[in-house]
Amino acid sequence: MIFSNPVLYADYPDPDVIRVGDTYYMVTTTMHMFPGGDILVSKDLVRWELLCHVFSVPDGTPRQRLDGGDIYGKGMWAGSLRYHNGVFYLLFVCNDTHKTYCFSASDPSGPWEKHIIEGCFFHDCSVLFDDDGRVYIVSGNREIHLTEMEPDLSRPKEGGLERVILRDRQENMPLGFEGSHLYKISGKYYLFLIHWASDGTKRRTEACWCADSLTGEFTGRDIYDDDLGFFNMGVAQGGIVDTPDGRWFAILFQDRGACGRMPVLVPMVWENGFPKLQPDVKTLDLPVCEDALRPLYGSDTLREGAPADYWQWNHMPDTSGFAFTARGYELTALPAPDLTHAKNTLTQRIFGPKASFTVTLNAGGLKTGDRAGLCALQGCFAALLAERTDSGFRLVLHSREGASVQADVLPDKALIPVNTSVLRLRADFDFTDLKDTVRFLYDTGNGWQPAGDEHKLRYTLDHFMGARIALCAFGHGGKAVFSDFEYIH
Repeated sequence: MIFSNPVLYADYPDPDVIRVGDTYYMVTTTMHMFPGGDILVSKDLVRWELLCHVFSVPDGTPRQRLDGGDIYGKGMWAGSLRYHNGVFYLLFVCNDTHKTYCFSASDPSGPWEKHIIEGCFFHDCSVLFDDDGRVYIVSGNREIHLTEMEPDLSRPKEGGLERVILRDRQENMPLGFEGSHLYKISGKYYLFLIHWASDGTKRRTEACWCADSLTGEFTGRDIYDDDLGFFNMGVAQGGIVDTPDGRWFAILFQDRGACGRMPVLVPMVWENGFPKLQPDVKTLDLPVCEDALRPLYGSDTLREGAPADYWQWNHMPDTSGFAFTARGYELTALPAPDLTHAKNTLTQRIFGPKASFTVTLNAGGLKTGDRAGLCALQGCFAALLAERTDSGFRLVLHSREGASVQADVLPDKALIPVNTSVLRLRADFDFTDLKDTVRFLYDTGNGWQPAGDEHKLRYTLDHFMGARIALCAFGHGGKAVFSDFEYIH
């Protein structure tokens, strides 16, 4: 069957992948979305489903709860997924707590047990269980450090091997070596990395360096400099994996504008003991498993019971502020200065290049000044919100166009009086060739009507995440009820 790259047209950055038997597992960065540490599972490397979220929250700090601050662009980064002696391991850092977390489980679907590695912050780490029983972590940016660990990964081993194995000596690099993935294959040690040169193609590239021993010299070079014909956006950073029949693949990511960073599957061969990646892999013709998969996105009535697994919360939820009832998702409009600080915002990934969403909103329980609605969640957010006023209800476009969460929120646009408290809201997204727009519409019973102009979405490093569809409310304590959410793809 023929598949197109990216194999997942959505924001699944920093992939790491392993195979256990005939099953592949992949982890992705989830940052400020909870539950997090998403583990995906596949039988063929192209069709994936969500297996589990490894954790509900890392620590539950005030900023993870949107109390007195936030963790946009921080939280869980670049996990290392490994399987050793019957145990699955996931290691990652949180850039808000400056800790390195190790989760382990005998069953990859959970439960996962957490411990914090003592006194260490291993940026973009990768774990290696060597065949002599010793355990190592590589990590860092520009300088890649190798640290020998205690066998239980609790702390660095006293008197163990500790050295810098690679230094990026180029000047003025937009991104020095990082995103480490370390493997031992056929007796050699291979270190895969991302970097971004200021010359040449001036895009992200994938490099590989290898050594005969962990005390020896690592030598290497760039092995992949390709954009798949997409606006000079390089494909890099991720894991490699073999198939049961001996083929090799890399799963890397590519920036795709406001929709996010997406997994790209690249065939790999070995030439004279060094990896070679196939260039310009826009499509793949691969055998696939025909088993039905649990969806990675979708529609939801939002009525009684927990939401589907593909929903996440923007930051840690305040469970006193929402309920799933027979009427739908009842959300309290807790105080917040703007949408990005609204609590209990329920969100899921957008799969491009185009997608549309509709939801029914009952705003009858809002108090004067409360707002609730449908939003495109990112740093440059936009939302169509129903607001209760002294004289009734109106719709407003609430948005930001600056490149940081400190940027000014724009004055409200499209102030549209409506004569009902129950209405349908809609958002149409277009990420085709970096168009990166969202347009909102509403229906009060007379068909869809536009609500203002298109809003330009931008991928910015303040949120460090692709745009998401979300349901939100904030204000003075009234209640909104969302139901019958429809994902049209």
